[in-house]
Amino acid sequence: MADHHAAHEGHPAPMGDHTAQDSAEHDAAEVPMTEHGDHGGHAGHADHAAVFRTRFWICLALTVPIIVISPMPLELLGLPHVSFPGDSWVVFGLATVIYFYGGWPFLTGLVDEVRSRSLGMMTLVAVGITTAYAYSAAIAFGLEGEPVYWELATLVDVMLLGHWIEMRSVMSASSAVEAIARLVPGMTHKLAEDGSVTDVPTQSLAIGDRVLVRPGERVPADGEVAEGASAVDESLLTGESMPVKRAAGDGVVGGSVNGTGSLTVVVTRTGEESFLSQVVRLVREAQESKSRTQRLADKAATALVFVALGAGLLTLVAWLVVIGSPVAFALERTVSVVVIACPHALGLAIPLVVAVSTALAAGTGVLIRDRTGFESAHDLDVMVFDKTGTLTEGRFGVTDVIALAEGWDREYALRVAAAVETHSEHPIAQAIVADAGSSHGLGAEGFESIPGAGARATVDGIEIAVVSPAGLDAFGIAVPREAKALQDDARTVAVVVADGAAVAAIGLADAVKPSAADAVKRLRAMGIEAVMLTGDNEHVAQAVGRQLGIDRVIAGVRPQDKAAEVQRLRAEGRRVGMTGDGVNDAPALAAADLGIAVGAGTDVAIQTADIVLVRSDPADVADVVELSRRTWRKMVQNLVWATGYNVIALPLAAGVAAGWGILLTPAVGAAFMAASTVVVAINARLLRMPRERG
Repeated sequence: MADHHAAHEGHPAPMGDHTAQDSAEHDAAEVPMTEHGDHGGHAGHADHAAVFRTRFWICLALTVPIIVISPMPLELLGLPHVSFPGDSWVVFGLATVIYFYGGWPFLTGLVDEVRSRSLGMMTLVAVGITTAYAYSAAIAFGLEGEPVYWELATLVDVMLLGHWIEMRSVMSASSAVEAIARLVPGMTHKLAEDGSVTDVPTQSLAIGDRVLVRPGERVPADGEVAEGASAVDESLLTGESMPVKRAAGDGVVGGSVNGTGSLTVVVTRTGEESFLSQVVRLVREAQESKSRTQRLADKAATALVFVALGAGLLTLVAWLVVIGSPVAFALERTVSVVVIACPHALGLAIPLVVAVSTALAAGTGVLIRDRTGFESAHDLDVMVFDKTGTLTEGRFGVTDVIALAEGWDREYALRVAAAVETHSEHPIAQAIVADAGSSHGLGAEGFESIPGAGARATVDGIEIAVVSPAGLDAFGIAVPREAKALQDDARTVAVVVADGAAVAAIGLADAVKPSAADAVKRLRAMGIEAVMLTGDNEHVAQAVGRQLGIDRVIAGVRPQDKAAEVQRLRAEGRRVGMTGDGVNDAPALAAADLGIAVGAGTDVAIQTADIVLVRSDPADVADVVELSRRTWRKMVQNLVWATGYNVIALPLAAGVAAGWGILLTPAVGAAFMAASTVVVAINARLLRMPRERG
């Protein structure tokens, strides 16, 4: 955040001073969930917002009589003020309470900034209210002049209101992360060896424990389904709106919601190793990390402290000594300058955008681990993809079914082939069965394996064989030209033979993920070249590249050489992103300007990638780039607004336009400062994800 100061006991940390509370929240993310699956970090934001709210309302109530009694405010409105014997001492007493009670966060913030040698907005506010209070108090004790109690009071009110609004914004921006932290249920149905069920606290679970997850309940911990089948809602974890099927052998994530079936789950990860803890930890680290833009904003804020104090001193000397204005007027100009110069909006400009973008991404299964890497995505011009497991499923799938004989359509040919292959364990056989579905409705008799060629069986009274093109020699059949064409297109081919004649050709390949082509298209529309880096042979790689519209294909690359290829692209002056599975692609992920690991939960992915995609969905890569660009635009907009506001307002506060009757009082300056802060906060909250997840 903008500044780093410890929160003193008895008062909230000033806005922008989150070292202490962020540390506490980070620690909370590192430990296992509490009995209720909750973390305590978010409560810190809520407590601080409540403190600012209370101080604001109390000070506002005390401000009303100050304004009613003070001559100047009501005279500006053409109204008479209230006067009575001793009214000046009543105003002095009320202003004293406001100064010490309402101004306490700023006064202690000044001490913190001086101790840490990092002067910032707290210094400016504290100097402003102290100057106003000391000057007015001196008048009460005999110094000639016009007190500015009402300006002191309104300044404190506006500053407290601004802090309250900002704290609520930060609290809201973190809500998605806190929602994740509360997903785990407090109690769990633990299964004993004899099958009995005992309710135990979730935090007591250990690896290897068996738990029962009834319909509608949340999965208590990461694990593997041992018995049962159900559809599990993982939308709060991955952003995927449709429930996913889970059966014996499938993994489930703690916090997901079980559907209508009952599941017996064996716990595989708990505590800090659980997926949810990793999510919370990654998001916290991202929110706490400083981007390049944030560091620039910090330097600007520090510089503005000296500019403001110098401008304030120069204003005082100019009006008091050079021009010879009354002390009250000169002091008013000085206080206005100091108040206007508060880098509040500047200090908030970047952190709020960081918090919002991180929370948005986390809520859709995009975990930002390193803010600098994520920020660099806005100017990428090359995105490198690993092929297997990233653009493709990493398993065989049916891509083509071509009928070769009259009376045989594609659907029936696939069903017949699946009936034969149901009895085979070969990956090609299982791919055909999976594509046809378990309800192909045909039975097979007399199954027989053909070594090195395929299998045969009787289906619907027809002698059926499913063999490789090379296996057709045994039947005296020449390889059909359609099968050769599939082979030329880098397909693995199975030919269906019925009663000694080839009736269909089935093409199989590593199945391309449904969203891969659209992801490449979106990247190209953003001016980013798509490059595929793979260890596969040139023929297979080029076929996949053509299917997806990849601009450049680099094939035959060994895992240890992928990083060198990324470095070579960077040496060309390109800004390079790398997307891989986070295991054998780790060196390449680390070498790129932006490393994106698909599939969360692996140690290598967390250690090497800047961003981890929970869903292994290529479309999320395009989302990351677009979200980075939107985030960058919001940061620039906020910085322009925050700094531009000071450039315009400072001269007006100093009184350069006084000859034209334009003067900004401290109260008006504080109001403009608060408005600037609110604009920055609202602008950050308008940030949205590129697309709705379906």
